[in-house]
Amino acid sequence: MNRDLSFSIGADVPFNRVSPKYGLKEVLASLTLLVPLLVAALVFAIIFTSEVPWLHLIWVAVLVYGIISTIVILRQARAIGYAEREDDLLVRRGIMFHRATVVPYGRLQFVDVDAGPIDRMFGLATVKLHTASAATDATIPGLPRAEADRLRDSLAGLGQANLAGL
Repeated sequence: MNRDLSFSIGADVPFNRVSPKYGLKEVLASLTLLVPLLVAALVFAIIFTSEVPWLHLIWVAVLVYGIISTIVILRQARAIGYAEREDDLLVRRGIMFHRATVVPYGRLQFVDVDAGPIDRMFGLATVKLHTASAATDATIPGLPRAEADRLRDSLAGLGQANLAGL
């Protein structure tokens, strides 16, 4: 059995990973919904345990879902990577369903850096690449703010240089 899990595109390229804080941020965001749901299910199960004993299955199911989703979220965050090559930028993501996006520098129209309140709390930012084609737009979430700013400036410069050559 072949256990080679590398991407067919850019397999020889060293990818930069996003910050490990990004996985924690995503777990925190998912827990903001799961914890109140777990507490409500547990309270109802305790209150109505004599009439409806199967209510305990609901909070157990929510707990199991929370544990599994936490593991998946952390693995998904580790799978996100990007590589700056001479003519383009590679962005990859996905555990089971791999996705690799190639963004040629000459096609870049503009580069955004976003940071929401939770992102700022963790010192993270998201770099969004916009091209003429909506299909090749790419997003790199979970970068440290300084790296996001450096990547924005670098990509904008490379995009300007490659666009001038046309």
